[in-house]
Amino acid sequence: MSTAEAKAARGPDHDPAPHRDAVGRGDAPDRRDAVGRDRAARDSAVRADAGVARADTVEESGPEPDDADPGSPGLDHPSSDDIGPRGPGPDDPSSDDAGPDTPDPVAPSPARPRTRILTGLLAAVLLVVGAGLLLQARQLTHAPAVSNRALTDAGATTQVIGDVSNTLGKVFSYVPQDTRATEDAAKDLLGGRAATQYAALFGELKQRVAEQKLTLTTHVVRAGVVRLTRDRAELLVFLDQRAQRDGKPATAAAAQLTVTAQLTHGYWQITDIQAR
Repeated sequence: MSTAEAKAARGPDHDPAPHRDAVGRGDAPDRRDAVGRDRAARDSAVRADAGVARADTVEESGPEPDDADPGSPGLDHPSSDDIGPRGPGPDDPSSDDAGPDTPDPVAPSPARPRTRILTGLLAAVLLVVGAGLLLQARQLTHAPAVSNRALTDAGATTQVIGDVSNTLGKVFSYVPQDTRATEDAAKDLLGGRAATQYAALFGELKQRVAEQKLTLTTHVVRAGVVRLTRDRAELLVFLDQRAQRDGKPATAAAAQLTVTAQLTHGYWQITDIQAR
């Protein structure tokens, strides 16, 4: 049998070439699927390794909200409650628990008008004090104040106090045996109104001094010059007087006088005496 006859006897179904072609066509898809699965497995492994490395990086440097994978394990993502607006906490000064004394930030504060009032009052007080100081300065520089030598001339002040004290001690001291000495001293040391008043008073007193044998001693305790010019002085004098009648104990009395003196021939003569 020839080859052609053998092929014809076997028929078309026993042709080996179509079988090989069928086998080749059936095995190619299986190989491609196997290759695809291997590639997918490799890609999954690479992604898994990248995910682990990224998770380690996030744990070290902290989560980044824009780049963080929402499905990555171990990362905390804010919930809808955390993302929403947050209300005032218990320590927030703007909460209702702050109390009714919390000032409204929008409402105008009453401190500004009060500050303006206090500033105006302070300015008024400063003006009044300044005016008072200016007035006092002008009074100190006024001519009468400057001409008061009692504030600047210690020598003249000492002299007038000595002369007036000596005169008062003489004219207000006497003994019953010799009243004439007192009268003579008064005529020399007193002048003006003081001399006239003393002459009238001692004329009445001289008779009683002789009858009652009255002795009077006067000492100037303290004297101060109120005003002193070139030839006129005003003084305030405190006296201590002791009176004693014959056979009776002595009695003490104090007196206060306002004295005016005039400088005459280098001596301060008393011209006026007023009891206070």
